[in-house]
Amino acid sequence: MFDQLVASLVDGLLIGVVYGVAAMGLTLIWGVVRVINLAHGAIIAMAMFGLYYLVGRVGLNPYVALPFVALGGLVAGYVIYVVAVHRVINAPPLASLLATFAVNMMIIGTATTVFTTSPYSVNFDLGRVTAGSITVPGTRIVATVAAIAVGIGLYLFLYRSRTGRSIRAVANNRDAAELMGIPSSRILAFSFGLGTMLAAAAGALIATFFPFTVLSGDTYQLKSFVIVVLGGLGNPIGALVGGLVLGSLEGLVPVFMSASWVPVIEFGLFVVILLARPNGLFGARR
Repeated sequence: MFDQLVASLVDGLLIGVVYGVAAMGLTLIWGVVRVINLAHGAIIAMAMFGLYYLVGRVGLNPYVALPFVALGGLVAGYVIYVVAVHRVINAPPLASLLATFAVNMMIIGTATTVFTTSPYSVNFDLGRVTAGSITVPGTRIVATVAAIAVGIGLYLFLYRSRTGRSIRAVANNRDAAELMGIPSSRILAFSFGLGTMLAAAAGALIATFFPFTVLSGDTYQLKSFVIVVLGGLGNPIGALVGGLVLGSLEGLVPVFMSASWVPVIEFGLFVVILLARPNGLFGARR
């Protein structure tokens, strides 16, 4: 029993780090642009199919294809911002919600026409790593390392680069940032693109060890919302830690009860955190 608990916990933590990267994209967009991106799940799903195409049709190694998928997410986010979000950025919150939801429906509708709702998978295997009674697929270990690298890279970018400091300045006070000569419109567009790039990177990593359909993004979008609430709105590092918490739950709950209870417990935790600590376990951050 103990060995099973440890193995399940390790597996959950590895997956949770990748979930955290997806949630980092969602919380970054909220923290800077003040928009809840309901196209987040669609971007994750399209990243999965982007990786599938680059691996299956072009013949690239998944980890070589990953930067191209992430770059595609950055471009897609920039386009979504310019076309659908920029015009409603100062409108009531419902306007931006509807705008991103409309983008989500257009992406999913088009993808369903092209790919149908049949499951796909990326045929790639790195074998398994065994340590005592714990056996972990190699793809999950590499995905975890890549996700941690993304998290570290984002932190260094936000706190060590000039553009990162501009992003934090706009997040704190857009008007004051503009008075200091920071082009807030360009920063907002770039931040939205950066958030979707993180979602795309997470989607590509998830595709290396789970099958997927055009509707898979909805599941990961809901998980991202739970993680964002756990970690604190606008707190990318908190999102990474929140991903570990959610991954641990997903790993441990099936040991004691049916796996069908996992979403019930996850969203129960979501409600409890909203009631007890609306700013999340680690507080909102800008």
